[in-house]
Amino acid sequence: MKRIAIDMDEVMADFSSKHLSQFNAKFQDSLTLEDLQGTRLRHLRPHLADEITAIIDEVNFFRDLNVVEGCQEVIRELSSNYEIYIATAAMEHPSSLQGKYEWLCEHFSFISPMNYVFCGDKSIINADYLIDDNVRNFKGFRGQGLLFTAPHNRDETGYVRVNSWAEVLEYFRSQSH
Repeated sequence: MKRIAIDMDEVMADFSSKHLSQFNAKFQDSLTLEDLQGTRLRHLRPHLADEITAIIDEVNFFRDLNVVEGCQEVIRELSSNYEIYIATAAMEHPSSLQGKYEWLCEHFSFISPMNYVFCGDKSIINADYLIDDNVRNFKGFRGQGLLFTAPHNRDETGYVRVNSWAEVLEYFRSQSH
């Protein structure tokens, strides 16, 4: 059975909406997801970079993120034909570990916690496919990378791109023929 490794933030979990909302509330700003197209919040407000990171480092930040539309249903369907692993970068923000673990257990109870991989460098992941929003995670990855569209990666080219979970499902259905 082939393996699919799936990133959590911006692929399974709606990271940007919560981060932006908390940033706007804290700094009385009015940035929108549209403002993040092709960039990241820390690049729009570089003078607040430490404060932007501090929001993410709050212990429960990752615990209540919204699930990306269609994600649960598609992953459940894919899990009948593929081994599914969740490969989420957690070493840059160690305070995220517990929240991410609890979030995954709540929303993806059909995936064994033994298939959760909390890592830094994803090139170590031994999978046939990696669905991720960050192109740096494809460097050194031996399988096929699928770039999941997120505000910051709009301008990235040279990768197989999927814009939604419906497109992920369509991609894997086409692979099985």
